[in-house]
Amino acid sequence: MKITRLMLLMILNLASLNVAKRIGVFAPGNIIIGGLFPIHTVVEQPGNFSDLQTACTILSPAGLAHSLAMIQAVETANLSPALTHLGITLGYHIHDTCSDVTTALRATKDFTGDCTSGTDTSQYVRPVNAVIGAYHSETSIAVARELNLQLIPQISYASTADILSDKSRFPGFLRTVPSDVHQTSAMVQLLSERKWTWVGFLTTDGDYGRAALDSFVSQATKAGICVAFTEILPDSLSNKHKLEATITHTVHTIHTNPKVRVIVSFAKPEHMKSVFSLLMELSADQRLWIASDNWSMAGDVLSPEQLERVGWVLGFSFKNKNITNFEEFVKRLELNSEVQRNNSFLKEFYSSFATSVNASETVNAVVSTSADKLIASAQVGVVFSVQMAVNAIAQAVALICKNDCMASGPVIHQELLSALRTRSFELDGVFYEFNEDGDINLGYDVSLWNTDGGNVETLNVVSHYQLSDSSLNTTTLTLSLVSKCSNSCEPGQFKKSAEGQYTCCYECIDCAENQYTNNTDMDQCYSCDVNSEWAESGSSVCKKKEVEFFSWSDPFAVVLVSLSVLGVVVVFAVSVLFLQHRGSPVVKAAGGSLCQLILVSLSGSFASAVLFVGKPTALQCKVRQVLYGLSFTVCVSCILVKSLKILLAFHMNLILKQLLHRLYKPYTIVSMCVALQGVTCACWLILKSPKMTSTVFLRSILEECDEGSYVAFGVMLGYVALLALVCFVFAFQGRKLPQKYNEAKFITFGMLTYLIAWIIFIPTYVNTRGKYLPAVEMIVILISSYAVLSCHFLPKCYIILFRKTQNTRDAFVRSIYEYSKRTVGNLRPPQTEKNAQKTPYATSNPSFVSENMT
Repeated sequence: MKITRLMLLMILNLASLNVAKRIGVFAPGNIIIGGLFPIHTVVEQPGNFSDLQTACTILSPAGLAHSLAMIQAVETANLSPALTHLGITLGYHIHDTCSDVTTALRATKDFTGDCTSGTDTSQYVRPVNAVIGAYHSETSIAVARELNLQLIPQISYASTADILSDKSRFPGFLRTVPSDVHQTSAMVQLLSERKWTWVGFLTTDGDYGRAALDSFVSQATKAGICVAFTEILPDSLSNKHKLEATITHTVHTIHTNPKVRVIVSFAKPEHMKSVFSLLMELSADQRLWIASDNWSMAGDVLSPEQLERVGWVLGFSFKNKNITNFEEFVKRLELNSEVQRNNSFLKEFYSSFATSVNASETVNAVVSTSADKLIASAQVGVVFSVQMAVNAIAQAVALICKNDCMASGPVIHQELLSALRTRSFELDGVFYEFNEDGDINLGYDVSLWNTDGGNVETLNVVSHYQLSDSSLNTTTLTLSLVSKCSNSCEPGQFKKSAEGQYTCCYECIDCAENQYTNNTDMDQCYSCDVNSEWAESGSSVCKKKEVEFFSWSDPFAVVLVSLSVLGVVVVFAVSVLFLQHRGSPVVKAAGGSLCQLILVSLSGSFASAVLFVGKPTALQCKVRQVLYGLSFTVCVSCILVKSLKILLAFHMNLILKQLLHRLYKPYTIVSMCVALQGVTCACWLILKSPKMTSTVFLRSILEECDEGSYVAFGVMLGYVALLALVCFVFAFQGRKLPQKYNEAKFITFGMLTYLIAWIIFIPTYVNTRGKYLPAVEMIVILISSYAVLSCHFLPKCYIILFRKTQNTRDAFVRSIYEYSKRTVGNLRPPQTEKNAQKTPYATSNPSFVSENMT
């Protein structure tokens, strides 16, 4: 067994010595497809500038696996009926780019010119008809410019730089993956949905990295996401000193930004492995790392223990399908197979396992172990993309060669490119086609890395991004992570950024009065509708302004309305009582039929008071003042007539009394007084009538009646006051009438109460504001009405009900005679003929007084 192991080592070491001499992997065919894969990751620069030979080191199992995916896809296509029926086979010529642009360009030159394979110098290698690759966008951009000279179709399986979609600059470039503009859009959408607004960004230098940075920053800014720091890592891995310095600076930047809990990375897997290794030496907080397709499937950059320490990795990878056929292909590889014999890269890979093989194990055991490593390293999405690229070329060739293209010469590049861009192709029963930008947009799978035993699992899909509607369908992603520069502003606050700061770094300021915010982290406060809403400082909602008026539910209004209703009831009762006793001396002395008119007017006065309660309307505002003015004018006019009647009965000389007696027409006087008030009210209503108005205050809306013309309002009240004053003066003259029937005293007191109430009302009304202003006028109306009712009618009701003996003609005449006798006795001097002639007629003729009073 030891001899077997020694022989295996010798064979594999001999293969490794020939690595520098090889120019790629070749298989013959009618149509040759070139392949560019980063099978190695580092190029050692020559010490002598005159020496153009370079050596590639650090073999990448993933790059090798992807090149094997191309070989498997070519072999599968050669077995397809479409090509076997035409007798056409596909060959391949695979070069290692070594993750280096210059090396890739040398390989491209080899694709487009005549050369010989490194494995057999006698074999002629035909120029390629199409190229599959490269992996990195930086490399694909350089290669595309070279291939464009001959319009050789190029299909990349992993290059996602948005610039490659520009067909004016890259007419021959196609790819089976979406553009980075979609990937950055998906990332920004994820960040926005999770409200992660304070992020870091890592990328590689060059066209690819900077284009990804520009795309991400542009979209993030529009979404309100701020990039706290940007670290650009060198694209080349050969300059170790520069790389280590940049990695150290990057880790220091990450460590000094503890609030940045989410970092987006478009860096290479090798870069991320170095970053994570250095981060392990610091006690850094756990973060979420959003991985681009560049390293989203590179589970070897972290060990399970490291993954738990650095936090979480959320990878964006290409949509993938079942690659079981590829896995079976890798497992069937044997050292004596044709693929193994012609593939020096595979031999080199096997040699890396030779030292770890036990003495008891065979060469097949080495192959089996390495096959598992290749399958684990392969990115499922990239393998599928390579298979799509090969199938697209195979089916395009089959379409072109239906008319025996071999007989007419080789396939023209332009024909192949046209067929690729205009025709769809089929893979596993699904049809695909390149869009106008030369892309196949299948979307992305979003995976959350986790640990599965001793390995890092990178295919734990938690979300899908659909390019058709730009939707991110998150399913099981549950991360309670906060990545913000400033704490969230609560509803009722807005963000205020200092000048020169990031918009994501701000202070939270309370909204001013009558402004609000109803969500977190709002940039400005919204204004309330000041006509109907209000808000305190720091409010999250606007409150409706309370509409204020003298409401029916107000306790004060209830009391006043009750008094108004009571007044109407009492008036009605008095009216009935006076009708029943209309022929009695007391009723006649109180005014007879005029009493009913006064009582009706008092009912209108009490009713008008009720109209001052409730939400005002235009009709209500017009009616209430006019109703009161006319009602009380009727009342006072009737009282004026009674005052004149008293004045005619007493304290008048005979000539003047006879003159006024002829002019004394009660209903005419009442009608004239009321008519004059009616004219005043009519002019008021026509020219500038009362109306309903709303006064907007800070927190309320006062609805009230605007009297329209306060001059007309004053004239109406002044006119009533003038009549009341005249009544008062006339009644005051008769204040010494008989005590039992002293109408003048009650008139005097009633009118005096009315005048005092309205005198107090004027300054109170002028200085009162708010919903209780109608209550002021309502109180004065009630006082005036109750004063008339109490002074005029209640004493008479008392006599009618409880002093019936005094409600007779004899008692009334007796009272007059006693009053006349007492008055004459007090006033008569020693009787002379001259003094007798000066005695008032009324006092010397009681029968006349009785006639006029009744």
